[in-house]
Amino acid sequence: MSRVIGLISIIIGLSFSGMAQQQDSRGYIVKVGDQAPDFKVSLTDGTSLQLSDLKGKVVMLQFTASWCGVCRKEMPFIESDIWQKHKSKDFALFAVDLDEPIEKVEKMISATGITYPVALDDGAKVFTKYAHKESGVTRNVIIDKSGKIIYMTRLFNHEEFNAMKKVIEKELLK
Repeated sequence: MSRVIGLISIIIGLSFSGMAQQQDSRGYIVKVGDQAPDFKVSLTDGTSLQLSDLKGKVVMLQFTASWCGVCRKEMPFIESDIWQKHKSKDFALFAVDLDEPIEKVEKMISATGITYPVALDDGAKVFTKYAHKESGVTRNVIIDKSGKIIYMTRLFNHEEFNAMKKVIEKELLK
């Protein structure tokens, strides 16, 4: 009997220990309402960025990679419909490139024509704070001025993209 209780305790312990990394159906390990996990990265221009330094701004993180066709399809819409419209407000937008050398990232920037900043996510350290490592990169996370996650997308469809734009615009009015 004590052996069975011990085994049950181990199973329960393993279940609870894995809860922080449990993913949702879209691969996220964070959820709306969570404080956005902090990180520090280098941008392609050599400057560094710490997410916690952006409190007081609405922040959009666009997780991407040069090899991701869906990401490349979404980037011009992010550039025109979000970045160009809000860049002079209390808004920050950063593409977070998944573990690629700067040369590949610079080619992607040139090919897509984006002007918003791109961060280098060496070893996928930032990505894995937000999503399961094996889940896809086409995703956006919107963070409010207090640092809480208020919206998340996966893949690219116009309906979800338009809803995200409305969330950003509403948050900027606060």
